Order: sequence, then structure tokens, then C-alpha cells
Amino acid sequence: MREISRRGLLGAGLGAAAAIGAAGCGYVGAEPGQSGPAGSGDPGKGGKPSPSKSEGRLIGDGSTSDTGKQPHQPKRPEPLEPGQTPPQFVIFSWDGAGEVGNGLFPRFLELAKNHDAAMTFFLSGIYLLPESKKTLYKPPNNGIGASDIGYLTDDHIKDTLKYIRQAWLDGHEIGTHFNGHFCAGSGSVGNWSSADWRNETEQAVSFVTQWRTNSGWRDIDPLPFDYRKELVGARTPCLLGQDKLLPMAKQLGWRYDASSPGGRQVWPDKKMEIWDLPLQQIPFPGHSFEVLSMDYNILANQSRNSTNGVPANYPRWKKQATEAYLNGFQRAYDTNRAPLFIGNHFEQWNGGIYMDAVEEAIKGMAGKPDVRLVSFRQFCDWLDVQDPQVLAKLRTLEVGQAPAGGWNTFFNAA
Repeated sequence: MREISRRGLLGAGLGAAAAIGAAGCGYVGAEPGQSGPAGSGDPGKGGKPSPSKSEGRLIGDGSTSDTGKQPHQPKRPEPLEPGQTPPQFVIFSWDGAGEVGNGLFPRFLELAKNHDAAMTFFLSGIYLLPESKKTLYKPPNNGIGASDIGYLTDDHIKDTLKYIRQAWLDGHEIGTHFNGHFCAGSGSVGNWSSADWRNETEQAVSFVTQWRTNSGWRDIDPLPFDYRKELVGARTPCLLGQDKLLPMAKQLGWRYDASSPGGRQVWPDKKMEIWDLPLQQIPFPGHSFEVLSMDYNILANQSRNSTNGVPANYPRWKKQATEAYLNGFQRAYDTNRAPLFIGNHFEQWNGGIYMDAVEEAIKGMAGKPDVRLVSFRQFCDWLDVQDPQVLAKLRTLEVGQAPAGGWNTFFNAA
């Protein structure tokens, strides 16, 4: 199953739902994208950067800076004790991670803060590149400046910088969703080589680490992290191209990839020494098939890929989406404790019901015993300190399979 491609404002060529009902986690239109102190006052008027005590050591042209250890990180993870029940990890992630004036980025930063949650924001590099400088982007196998998602306005780039800065200061992870989001034709990311992925990644990093040079804005605070060190994982556009991406990811020392085209609610393993953390099939209320754990896949099975379905259906669809997330959570929580991965876009599709569903899901999961709402990187931190034999044992549990005799018996069985 794959993420559905999208081209143009209305998303032509979206394709049909897969047999299991996961029509792909594509995005329609300009993937708009996707917060601590928000930085200096009035952005974008030129001049010298304002000095700031929190600015840290500036890197390169001052677009980013080294401010030390990231705030609001959990304590150092420890291996499971013999017979200990594994935590229930839930990772909410956002593709694109740009703010386009709909207020969704700050909404979910506030929600995360209220529920002690960390998330992963897969930033699209061109969301920090002014459209007037689009010729700086040279996508593999596509024309100069081409992109299947829209460039942001200057004001929206400034907003995105503000909330990416706040996100990191609040303890969230900043990954990458690369740049032009090519899903179809000969230039599709599904056809890219490892060298193409390396090229695309270097460009994505350059747009994040050189936004001051590219924009000319000098009075906006730098991003408070060294992105080359921060970046340890990604999700590819359309969930395509992982096989050629992984060799490049291994060369760069990345720790995980979230690009598998659909997984199951079981404990993860590695591919090419990289943690493989896919979106997952979760129960879809009212249907015999399961749906991929992303907002667009649920939409595709409700309104046939239309982002503006019949409003009379919105309450029912919102309830169905919320229950899909909560049912997937409860199935794992009550049985094998496999981590749950949920992907989203900052979009108001079908009246914003999927954003409401995500909010209700977070509220329904947070605060329960053993539940940890973390970023992908934080989850990898936990995985990496576990006994490999313990993880291998966990991987023997199937979807919805509880450990026979309880966790103590399970771990101590020969």
C-alpha cells in the first residue's frame, strides 16, 4: 500500500483505495504544511540580526545555532526489567510541517504541551525557501524549481520558522520530508537512486541551514539547533523509494526511517541497520478491512479522496476516524504493546475533522498507565538500550496477541 500522489491544488490522479482500505497517505494541494520562546519581534525587515542570550553559537550564516542540549527530554531510558510490562509508545508525526495561517501548528504544539507529549515534525525543506528563489532547488529527475507541493508565501515561511523553533524548544523532533514531493511519472521519488536521495537530502538540509542567505531576513532568531546533527530520520513522499533511500540513510548515520508502505501493529525490526518504523494497519470501524494510520488514508476511504466531502457526513466521519485511532491504540495496549505510529498533515480536509480526531485521540491516550507519547527519535533511544533478545521475543507476538500467562511468564519462558 502506498501514499497517494498529489499534484496541484485539487490533487489530480489520486488513484483508488487499496484492497485493505488503505488508499495511501497522500496529500492534496500545497502540503501546507505543518513552538518555548518564539524568537525576536517583528520579522523580515532586514538589517543585522538582533543579539540574543538564547542565540547560542551561530552556525554558518546564522540560520541555525548550537544552543546546547535540547530541553524537555525524558530521562535516560533503561532496559526493561525481567518480567516488566513494556511501555505503550505512541508516536504522532506530521508530514511537511509548515504553517500556512490555519493555526494548526500552534494548536498541536499547545495540545502536546498540555498532555506531556513529544512529536516528530517531518519538515519539507522548500517550506523555508522563498518562491522567488525557487531556482535554487534542483530536484533529481525533474525541472529546476519544480515541485508537486506549493512553495509557501514569505509570511508563512516566517510563521513556519517561528513554530519549528518553538517545537524544538518544547522537546519535539525535527526530521525531514525532503522537498518537492514527486509521486508520479518518470521523476517520481519511487524511481530515484541512492545518489538522487543524497542530492535531495543535501538540498533539504541546505534550505534549513541557509534560510537567512536565501531570504535576506536578518532580524529573525536562528533555529536553535544544529540540523545536521538533529536530523536522524525521515518519511519519504508517498511512502515511496525506501529501498534506495536506506543505503544513503546508513551512510549519513540516520537511526530510523518511517517510509515503509504500510506495516502491522507488531514490534519493529531493522532494515540495513536502520529502525523500520512504518505507518500501520489499524481497525476501521464499520468495515472488515483495516486502514493505514494516517489522516489522508482515512479520508480516502470516507470521501473517495475528496477533501471537501458532503458536510452532513462530517460528524460520522470524525467519529469513525477518532475510533480508528483509539481502537488501534487499545488493541496494542491490551495485548502486545506494539508501538503505534500515526501520521498527519496540517490540513482542514473535510471541515477539519481529522485534526479534531487526532486531538480526541491524544486526549484518549494520554495519562493512561505505561503510555508514553514520544518522538521517533526518543523511541529509538529506548529501543537502542534494550536487550536484543528481549526485542526479538517481543517480535514473536502477533497483532492483537497478548503474552500467554502475562508478561512475567512470557519473558521467563524458555
